[in-house]
Amino acid sequence: MNNYKLLTPGPLTTTAAVKEEMLFDRCTWDDDYKSITQKIRSQLLSLAGAGPDEYTAVLMQGSGTFAVESVMTSAVSDDDKVLIVTNGAYGERIVQMAEYIGLNYTPYRVRYDAQPEEAELRAVLAADPDITHIAMVHCETTTGILNPLETVAKLSKEYGKTLIIDAMSSFGGIGIDVAGLGIDYLISSANKCIQGVPGFGFVIAKLDKLKGCQGVARSLSLDLYDQWKGMDKDGKWRFTSPTHVVAAFSKALDELVEEGGVSAREARYRENNRLLRQKLAEIGIPAYISEEKQSPIITTFLFPDEGFNFEDFYAYVKERGYVIYPGKLTDADTFRIGNIGEIYPEDIERLCGIISEYMGGTGR
Repeated sequence: MNNYKLLTPGPLTTTAAVKEEMLFDRCTWDDDYKSITQKIRSQLLSLAGAGPDEYTAVLMQGSGTFAVESVMTSAVSDDDKVLIVTNGAYGERIVQMAEYIGLNYTPYRVRYDAQPEEAELRAVLAADPDITHIAMVHCETTTGILNPLETVAKLSKEYGKTLIIDAMSSFGGIGIDVAGLGIDYLISSANKCIQGVPGFGFVIAKLDKLKGCQGVARSLSLDLYDQWKGMDKDGKWRFTSPTHVVAAFSKALDELVEEGGVSAREARYRENNRLLRQKLAEIGIPAYISEEKQSPIITTFLFPDEGFNFEDFYAYVKERGYVIYPGKLTDADTFRIGNIGEIYPEDIERLCGIISEYMGGTGR
């Protein structure tokens, strides 16, 4: 198997030290392992700027989608109504969850290359007093667009709504003041900006909200309240946990601190993104999202011409050491390149050189 770097929004390229943590087998009942779980929970609260007197961190087996669904099934009761803000496939996935669970919901949809408008959101909230919750994806990895978290948090406070934020691909790579913004539930995953590997997600939850979730969940395994009660007691997961992934994530958290914290990592990601957009624009490959709406996480690019063959392009780039992502749009031909993980500006320089060679005729 050839070794290559992942330029994807997660799974992503991890350090050798993170990988090495998975070489040891650990027992889920052992106190040393349970202490790793509690360490992670404490560190996540610190990253969120949230104190343990007001917030808690709950780890949930599965991919990030499992963690999002655990919140939707546990925090939104049959008497509630959730406004789902969506401008991409992952917002639409929350809509799909609401359908499966049988939630009372209303979607607020905008174009995939546009951000939610404050005036429109305000009108929706004013017109429908039955809305109790707002759910939104912070960084929509369908396109790489960054949604206006501060604006939505302000409206949530003003109208007294419970705020659910899917920060899957932004937490740890973009500074988020969870407590300051009054976010009630923030959801992310081990294999995104904290640069661990896939296997569990986590929820940073406001304690007073979470305490009201007892008996609401429509799923045993995704019951966020019960998961919290068990984990809060002694650090034990209710069901078998991904022990190797948990240990790797603990190491990844330490490496984030060593790098200089979220601000330092965000600066690296932003430089990766700036360089990538600039270099590909010079080659003749434009970005789909305008610069002011662009996140530093993943960038969507339009096909440069009608004769562009993504499969050939993908294979050419992969053979030279980098794996990119296909597009996720239905109305435009696109591909995506991630800016996160153990990736540095020199990787972006090398990648853009490979793409320039391809576009110059070497690869087609």
